[in-house]
Amino acid sequence: MFKDSQDMKTNLSELGEFGLIDHLTKSFEPKLSTTVKAIGDDAAVLNFEDKQTIVTTDLLVEGVHFDLAYMPLKHLGYKAVMVNASDVYAMNAKATQITVSIAVSNRFPVEALEELYAGIELAAKLYNIDVVGGDTTSSTSGLLISVTALGIAEKEDVVYRSGAKPNDLLVVTGDLGAAYMGLQVLEREKQVFKANPNAQPDLDQYSYLIERQLKPEARKDIPPLLKELDVKPTSMIDISDGLSSEIIHLCKSSKVGANLFEEKIPLDPAVISVCEEFEIDSTTIALSGGEDYELLFTISQKDYDKIKGNPHLTVIGHMTEEGEGMHLITRANQKLPLIARGWNSMDDIEGEEA
Repeated sequence: MFKDSQDMKTNLSELGEFGLIDHLTKSFEPKLSTTVKAIGDDAAVLNFEDKQTIVTTDLLVEGVHFDLAYMPLKHLGYKAVMVNASDVYAMNAKATQITVSIAVSNRFPVEALEELYAGIELAAKLYNIDVVGGDTTSSTSGLLISVTALGIAEKEDVVYRSGAKPNDLLVVTGDLGAAYMGLQVLEREKQVFKANPNAQPDLDQYSYLIERQLKPEARKDIPPLLKELDVKPTSMIDISDGLSSEIIHLCKSSKVGANLFEEKIPLDPAVISVCEEFEIDSTTIALSGGEDYELLFTISQKDYDKIKGNPHLTVIGHMTEEGEGMHLITRANQKLPLIARGWNSMDDIEGEEA
């Protein structure tokens, strides 16, 4: 949790709930004209005038979504913002404000939460997002973080999952699989540390993968890029649970099928190398790994020339009639059914009584 475990710690009870909120949020100053009133009242006041308002929320739970054995609190705060901002960008919108609520056990001193909020503050600053509210409460089971993000878009610019048509092109930003393989490296090193606490890991060769896991970046650049290219996606989603799961979401919402071409899936060389080291198929990782926070979208074929050759965008397939189903076309030209094997947060509670 801390680099130096001998540092002085301040017990949460010394500040109390409202004192803690004031302490953690004292440096958050609203910068956007849409923020009329931020932290300090019963509710925030926002003014979006005639634009569409986008709202999304995510809950991150210790032991389910993150492991503090290798996740620094500052990185966790940053990632919590990215997870939500990514959903706003997936609507082809601009993220503008967030609220942050935490539930925390007494094992966390004030200084630990300062680290968490430093990450939140950095993300908000870099992405031009105002922190306008939130809540704190106690927890008996570690740390929980809930972030709600708001965004804005012109009505005609908003993109849903349900607009894809047969023959539309399937496009993805960036590269896939790195976040999942970064997690595998961290989990392996955790087990090494358990066996030998004096072991000093050399993670330099895995830096890209680890950064993609611990400090992902949401694709705020894509909505303005598409606007500049005069391209409006017909459907869009962010890749949080794996490429195959997200393609299936688009297909079901749009009532279409899809053909995904294995040879077109963008993979960083570091992913391919570490997959070989772990003896894991890189295509499987791209399909099912998750947490890439890239954007997956469809466009009309008439817009292909506008995106062709763009280094941020890769055409990986096309949509088909619904009755044709959803398939992966392998490098050997085999046609395999596309199956959702992405991460499911409910798996850990499967079989528990309601």
